[in-house]
Amino acid sequence: MKVPACETLFLFERDWRQRGFRKIAGVDEAGRGPLAGPVVAACVVFEKPILIEGVYDSKCLSSNERELLYEKIISNCLAYGVGICENNFIDEVNILNATKVAMKKAVDSVLEKIDCVFIDGNVRLNLSVPSLSIVKGDRKSFTIACASIIAKVTRDRIMAKLHDEFPHYEWDKNKGYPTKKHREAIARFGITPYHRKSFRLI
Repeated sequence: MKVPACETLFLFERDWRQRGFRKIAGVDEAGRGPLAGPVVAACVVFEKPILIEGVYDSKCLSSNERELLYEKIISNCLAYGVGICENNFIDEVNILNATKVAMKKAVDSVLEKIDCVFIDGNVRLNLSVPSLSIVKGDRKSFTIACASIIAKVTRDRIMAKLHDEFPHYEWDKNKGYPTKKHREAIARFGITPYHRKSFRLI
């Protein structure tokens, strides 16, 4: 998929800046669908419009593109925060609630530097600052797209480390998602402490 011009992602940001908001944050998550590993949310704050070419929905970018953009984003943003909920917590409260908790953690970690928050999807968070939920926000808002990249890279790095502990499941490649080889490994070796029991589909 061809990534659109970065300028097209600033419509929401421009509108809210015209209304007086300056420190605009975007929040997104990675890892709602895997069979293993945590759900990771990221919140990225920008005080001024900054053009970073190539920023878009992290799912549309290659691993190398995400890694390069990750460094550019953290070097140019005012602040960023990450929230993580592990697989056991996901099993306890379900993935939707765990996602909300991870997002809230990410926002709260940089809350003092935020005027407003754009949230990916139709998720509602109980925040002390104004917020806007945007369906497919990682393709419509620059700040959310940046958050999607930070969340994805952070989670991928976590799964790469977990792969060293349990290499049979190829988490360095599938990142815990239900690929054929991942399912075959579960059938052969069973589940690990990092698998989500509530998501086990085999």
